[in-house]
Amino acid sequence: MTKAELIDAVAKESGVTKADAESAIKAFFDVVTTAAKKGDKVAWPGFGSFSTSKSSARTGRNPQTGEAVSIAASTRMKFTSSSTLKAMLNPNKK
Repeated sequence: MTKAELIDAVAKESGVTKADAESAIKAFFDVVTTAAKKGDKVAWPGFGSFSTSKSSARTGRNPQTGEAVSIAASTRMKFTSSSTLKAMLNPNKK
């Protein structure tokens, strides 16, 4: 689903204009990004949670040359789906 398709679907589902839907979606991602920068977790019961995880610096290998490459430490965004969402996506699994 593209950004435009998401905005159209949210506008239709909620009965608001596309501009209002786009504004709401942008605000949501801004809030999640700001919380992630602070190290906070954003959770939506029944859907999942957004959080960050840190990876330490390490040495990797260039697959073409085999040369050692330094990989810097970084912070990554992580989404963990709730058990409710997992059950909805996998109805035949127990």
